[in-house]
Amino acid sequence: MFAQLVESGLVDPQAKEIWRDLMAPVNYFFRHEVAEKVREQGREEGVERERAAMVLRILTWREIEVPESVRERVAACTDLEQLNVWAERAMRVADAAGLFEGDEA
Repeated sequence: MFAQLVESGLVDPQAKEIWRDLMAPVNYFFRHEVAEKVREQGREEGVERERAAMVLRILTWREIEVPESVRERVAACTDLEQLNVWAERAMRVADAAGLFEGDEA
């Protein structure tokens, strides 16, 4: 974005051309497929972390005590479908251990 701002402020066509040449490697890095995969992976991990946090928040809102072992298991989970199941269960369980009832070990 900064590079585009600088380019828009350049009046001399030759200066614009030099600036574009200088910025080409920077733009290439951010548009490279490896960089895009890293960004996508980061987005997925962010969704997983937020979903795990939601499961724990539901239990907290319901004033259910959450042992550290439950926190660790929920936080370590990277399966969004499993986290969704736990979020639904968190709305009905009597205690935090109830999240895992019915799960395969």
